[in-house]
Amino acid sequence: MTAAPKTSRLAALREALEQGAMRHADRLVNSLHPAEIASLIESLPPARREIVWEFVAPELEGDVLIELNEEVRAELMSGMDAEELIAATEGLEVDDLADLIGDLPETVNQQVLRSMDAQDRDRLTAVLAYEEDSAGGIMNLDTVSVRPDVTLEVVLRYLRMRGELPDRTDRLFVVNRYDQYLGALDITKLLTDEPERTVGESLDATVAGISPDTPASEVAKLFEDRDLVSAAVVSEDGRLLGRITIDDVVDVIREEADHSVMSMAGLGEDEDMFAGVIPSVRRRALWLGVNLATAVLAANVVGLFEATIEKVVALAILMPIVASMGGIAGSQTLVLIIRGLALGQVEQANARWLLLREVGVALLNGTALACIVGVAAGLYFGQWQIGLIIFAALVINLLAAALAGVGVPLTLKRFGIDPALAGGVILTTVTDTVGFASLLGLGTLFLT
Repeated sequence: MTAAPKTSRLAALREALEQGAMRHADRLVNSLHPAEIASLIESLPPARREIVWEFVAPELEGDVLIELNEEVRAELMSGMDAEELIAATEGLEVDDLADLIGDLPETVNQQVLRSMDAQDRDRLTAVLAYEEDSAGGIMNLDTVSVRPDVTLEVVLRYLRMRGELPDRTDRLFVVNRYDQYLGALDITKLLTDEPERTVGESLDATVAGISPDTPASEVAKLFEDRDLVSAAVVSEDGRLLGRITIDDVVDVIREEADHSVMSMAGLGEDEDMFAGVIPSVRRRALWLGVNLATAVLAANVVGLFEATIEKVVALAILMPIVASMGGIAGSQTLVLIIRGLALGQVEQANARWLLLREVGVALLNGTALACIVGVAAGLYFGQWQIGLIIFAALVINLLAAALAGVGVPLTLKRFGIDPALAGGVILTTVTDTVGFASLLGLGTLFLT
């Protein structure tokens, strides 16, 4: 049996709501996985969200809240009383509760902590001690560990006594008597090796643990490079703290992708698609203001050559071509460098080579395209000087775009600023300013 596409489920739910078929809508909502319910809620306008949220079974509310983005989650939680919030947290895994507890009112936080047993409270405190976007912040404390001196047969008996394993368990972690991590025992090895062999003889000591302070993006890269399903999180003194599983890494990858796309427009990755007009205006106004300031700078450059434009109107016609070509070329370089920084492929050591490569690309592309535009402009306006000026301005601006496309993100990264957030604005300012200044400056020198 295959799952219906999200669009068809959403359409069926919308149709049920419009027709007033509330029982059908109730059954439809609660037949879905919590992640699917969260996705459907995020795809609805605010008024419809409240109706659908009322259909969600109490035992599913906590799991659905975990899957929602922060903005929509806060909106729904604001309408829940303390008893509902406490009930929603019951049964959540410690790592999921750690993601949710920061959004709860302080009074509810205290009640949730008091309702937990001492062991779970200590486990929650351990997760909260680390940054949210670090290995310690995304780790799960529900691990299965064994000693190296016991036989595989003993381990199998122990697992049968447990009755169940944590989800996505593909390996057991081997620790010594002091709970220090020694390596991992794959479930396949446990099942296929001779039962008389010891864990120490079958373990894989090459599977290194991950420091809890490792950024989540680096954790995702480790999982990709090593084809991991799970990995141990190990403290500085070698103690096993918890584990990270592939589902946590998929969440990190999705958040990183959302961040990269939304940051380019100055928006947060938790931006609510169906947020009201006023909240959306507040969030976007700042970024529009920044862009306005950079546009004013470019306009001032144009204003310096007002007399030239009055005498040679052709330059005003050609200005958008120079600015647009520089912006597109610079954006191509900028995106490549930001991606390389995110993947750990670009650093100061190889930046010089990349810069020279992009300058070479800019020279070749710039010369070829500038020849075409220059010849066309010269013929169109009947002045060969205009053709040469647009040729030179395009080459200059494409070179500036290449330099800015490499230099801006590296500089921002060095100062701890997200290149995806500010790089595009700075690049546009550079290409517009240099493009206008080169075109109009050359025009002033040779045509007036």
